[in-house]
Amino acid sequence: MNDPVRNERLLADVLSEGISAEFREGMLSETLRLARRRRRFRQVRNAASALALLAALGLLVWQPVRSGRGPSALPARRYALVGTQPLPQAAWVRTKRFPASSILASVRIQNVVVTASAGVRVRELNDDELLALVPKPAALVRFGPHTAELVFVSAEDREELLRN
Repeated sequence: MNDPVRNERLLADVLSEGISAEFREGMLSETLRLARRRRRFRQVRNAASALALLAALGLLVWQPVRSGRGPSALPARRYALVGTQPLPQAAWVRTKRFPASSILASVRIQNVVVTASAGVRVRELNDDELLALVPKPAALVRFGPHTAELVFVSAEDREELLRN
């Protein structure tokens, strides 16, 4: 375990007997350069901290001289007087119902289906039957158990189906 030759080499390396003089000088100069750099950094950091502290204290202590014409020269009011009056009848807004004959539609109504109560139960289409009626590629998107929307792959297909 304790090899005397190995221990001797380790001791020689530690005491720098086996290192060349140039390498030793290079290591020493690099160590000194790093130590100087750290010292300079600490000095600059301490100086900047002191300047920042002085600036903050200066801002807290310094108060501008107030002139006699500023807002502090006006007397302070403890209340604000508000005058009100009723709104004239002409300015009131009232609503009334439109008669059914004056309702206008801006979209042309197409394919109006009128059903009569004949006692015959109408058969509902399932999803596959509904999609088979559409000539273009489409998908049925469900929003809930009883709500769905027919979505076309392209907007042109949708417009063409609505025109027909």
